[in-house]
Amino acid sequence: MRDGAVTCERVCNSPFLKTFEQFDFAFQPSIDERQIRDLRTLRFVHEASNVILLGPPGVGKTHLSVALAEAAIQAGFGAYFMTAHDLVTDLGRAYREGRLDRRMRVYLAPKILVVDEMGYLPLDDLGATIFFQLVSARYERGSIILTSNKSYGDWGSIFGDPIIATAILDRLLHHSTTINIRGESYRLKDRRRAGLLPRAEDQQPPPLPPVSAAGAPNSRGKRNASL
Repeated sequence: MRDGAVTCERVCNSPFLKTFEQFDFAFQPSIDERQIRDLRTLRFVHEASNVILLGPPGVGKTHLSVALAEAAIQAGFGAYFMTAHDLVTDLGRAYREGRLDRRMRVYLAPKILVVDEMGYLPLDDLGATIFFQLVSARYERGSIILTSNKSYGDWGSIFGDPIIATAILDRLLHHSTTINIRGESYRLKDRRRAGLLPRAEDQQPPPLPPVSAAGAPNSRGKRNASL
């Protein structure tokens, strides 16, 4: 393999195989397919640029991140997958055991590191510091594909410190592509179509009772007495 990483026929450590052909772009019209086609050229890998996918759960962030990494594998690059929680837990353990540098090399070796589910759980001080060190070490050397359910403005709550969050974003976003997916959960679409879940338009609050000329209704529907 070009980068000298552990050879894998698929994305290393990924629990599943996902491809672009399996993705339903019609279900997520907010995604710019031209942007995806450009990423599929893998120019971002050659440029050591990053890809950040943002959006609520179930919209396809992990699917697209693994599909990109799989395309890179097929082109001869190395790719490694970890959830953010497992990544910082692993590196935190290595730090406490005095082998952080050696363990860090596992995540620095592949040309692509997929970090999934950033923001689902907050990081402690050690986790935030270690993740900053990892991002800094990969900066302009290897690509990170990261998924998160948090907008950039909320990353201070992930790391518990807006200063370190800003420092991480500064390095991640300097050379990067952001894909912001807005839509319904792909996993729930079949249940909603079957009527097992309410549609978004059916979840509107009930209308307020009419207001009479004599005054607004109180909590029991009676008009308020004049002041």
